[in-house]
Amino acid sequence: MREKSKISGGKFKHTCAYYPSILDLQFNNNFWQILRSSNGTFFLYGAYHDNRTAVQKPTIRILGMINRIEPKVKTHCLLWYDAARDPLLTPVVEYKYIWNKIWGNYKHGILQPYLMACYLPNPADLIAKKFKIDQIPVSVSLTEKGCEPPTNNLLINNKVPAEKKRFAVCVKGLDFLQVDLSVRLVEWIELLGLLGADKIFLYELEVHPNISRVLKYYQKMGRVDLTPISLPGDQPNLPGLRHLYLKSKIINKRQNELIPYNDCLYRNLNSYDYIALLDTDEVIMPREVSTWNELMERVLAKAPAGQPFASYNFRNVYFWDDAEHSRSLVASIPGHMHMLQHVYRSFNYTKSGQYVKCFHDVQKILLLHNHYPLACSKGKCTSYAVDPQTAHLQHYRSDCQLKKTNCQVEYKQHLVKDTTIWRYNQDLIPRVNAVLRNLGLL
Repeated sequence: MREKSKISGGKFKHTCAYYPSILDLQFNNNFWQILRSSNGTFFLYGAYHDNRTAVQKPTIRILGMINRIEPKVKTHCLLWYDAARDPLLTPVVEYKYIWNKIWGNYKHGILQPYLMACYLPNPADLIAKKFKIDQIPVSVSLTEKGCEPPTNNLLINNKVPAEKKRFAVCVKGLDFLQVDLSVRLVEWIELLGLLGADKIFLYELEVHPNISRVLKYYQKMGRVDLTPISLPGDQPNLPGLRHLYLKSKIINKRQNELIPYNDCLYRNLNSYDYIALLDTDEVIMPREVSTWNELMERVLAKAPAGQPFASYNFRNVYFWDDAEHSRSLVASIPGHMHMLQHVYRSFNYTKSGQYVKCFHDVQKILLLHNHYPLACSKGKCTSYAVDPQTAHLQHYRSDCQLKKTNCQVEYKQHLVKDTTIWRYNQDLIPRVNAVLRNLGLL
């Protein structure tokens, strides 16, 4: 980032705000900056350049949380260009709500997730300022009164790799303070690699030391991208207290999770064809082919021609962890291979549209929720339901969810043995064992 002294010297008369030094910025904590407006406080997390062909105009998007519902305050983007003394000023044209009011917490004072948008200046304005037509700002400040001194400055994500890859997986903030899931995590990461995940993007609140070792190992290999994250506002960030808060404030937890999900989308607009939002106990499992690439070839061949589907969703089915349903261990499979050992699942799938996970078409999505897209570039989002015989979401659980009173009847009385995952045994077992030995976990 530039220093104020480099752009404010000489006899040049500024027509707008000075570029803020780091001492001018208001930080809520390590990962959030603040705008205090006349009607609400903005906690800002990230900024992104969006020039996808499906969007109306090239746009700078700002992701954050606001302690207001339906914010009315008019705000502006100060767009900071490399070597320019003054920013270019553009209005915020929309506040996109990354939530649905029927899900709860719909009241002032509770932090709400939003994606804000400012259009980039048109070419004539750039030429008048002696900028290149295709020049992209390096950072953005959000203000209420236009050229007032900014209290925030976000670096704009504009990653354009030399080669676009196929599949990325995004994982919400990991909160495993005392639970050691390191061995299961290795099995999960290696299985996703065999399926065709090019990279896994994980966000970290707090994890067990062994989990941290696993993640750093894969990060060093380039297979994992690990981003630390925190909660904004007056929400707790002391690890033990934060864990209790997220466990008891479920709706607040769900709203906070939408920040890493959408950050992962916008950081990778130009890098991948599809992204999947998965938890570490979930796998999108092809049942007729071996890889996600082969799966999508088959799905696209079956889907109605000419339909601009924004996502492809997979029905959820539970694989139970508990001893009653795991029966006995398979002698030829190491006991630490949790998914390979647990092959009894519910005969019944959860209802169509419930607890699904998707492959999201990165070019069509504006807002993401855990289970499906909330907004798309061409208006209403369309999602294609993949036939469970083609592929499904294998969800490994220890027991029924607390509020699912009918779970025992619907999902635990009638079980079937599903060994689809065993097709990966020959490759998966030695890969997992090699990593565990390398890390001293076996």
